[in-house]
Amino acid sequence: MRFDLPGGVVCLGETMAVLVPAEPGPVRAARTWTRAIGGAESNVAVHLARLGVRSRWVSAVGDDAFGGAVLDAVSGAGVDVTGVRVDPHRPTGLYVKEAAAEGSPVRYYRRGSAASALGPDALDRLNWDDVSLVHVSGITAALSDSCLDLLRAVLRRPRPAPVSFDLNWRPALWHDRDPSVLRELADAADIVLAGSDEAQAVWGTGDPAELRAALPGPTTLVVKHGARGATVVEGGATTFQPGLRVDVVEPVGAGDAFAAGYLAAHLAGEPPARRLRVGHLQAASALLTREDVGESLPPAVTVPLLDADSRTWAAAHLRRRR
Repeated sequence: MRFDLPGGVVCLGETMAVLVPAEPGPVRAARTWTRAIGGAESNVAVHLARLGVRSRWVSAVGDDAFGGAVLDAVSGAGVDVTGVRVDPHRPTGLYVKEAAAEGSPVRYYRRGSAASALGPDALDRLNWDDVSLVHVSGITAALSDSCLDLLRAVLRRPRPAPVSFDLNWRPALWHDRDPSVLRELADAADIVLAGSDEAQAVWGTGDPAELRAALPGPTTLVVKHGARGATVVEGGATTFQPGLRVDVVEPVGAGDAFAAGYLAAHLAGEPPARRLRVGHLQAASALLTREDVGESLPPAVTVPLLDADSRTWAAAHLRRRR
């Protein structure tokens, strides 16, 4: 899948170094580790770049080896990182995880990170020419007061570009902060993406109609129902598209992949059902790998499925390439 769009997407948020045990078993017994990177917004930026969409990641990293690795990885995927500040005093965030198909326990080491010091002044360094969309997530709001101020500045009207907001509920980040602000932020966005389970946890409902009543502000509401599928509520109409059957290797990053696929198709002017299919196909690429960002599926898979009838779509079964 490739999209030829006149403008680009700015993705704003923290990315950290990730350590994953390189051998099976509990973390405490691991002797060797694989270093990767992980961040919801940079994941979206990388997936957008792989879909042919010009993307820019805006953030901050420490002046350390982890920060250099993050910049190398994101820029190496074709994402513009000129909007990333290298902080000489604060470190790059880090998290450690175990990888398993049923879920991935994560421990964060991000308090006082370079990205947590981001504030509204980060927007002053941006060139807004040819920006079609700004993408943010609820994770940023949990990092610090200045990061919350940054999101409010992004969502302030009038603004130079529409904004998409992914709820990205991370309960571990909200122990000493008030998550009620997430409703304010979501309702100020143009496009909102949320999993039905996380919306239930944060807003008390995962039902698309009830969420639309609770969030009247966004033009488009996208509710993800896990493996079952996803729903778009837009212009008074509701569209549901079933998910694909996928042999899941590891689920982390699939939501970011879905967001990138959906947003690329949305910006291309595709109808809701097709946007959801692009999202599902891009999510499958992440589900089929242990990395947060997997390789996109080949056109031989995606092109026929995008235009398949409902029976063919339902019968598709994606397995890991060997």
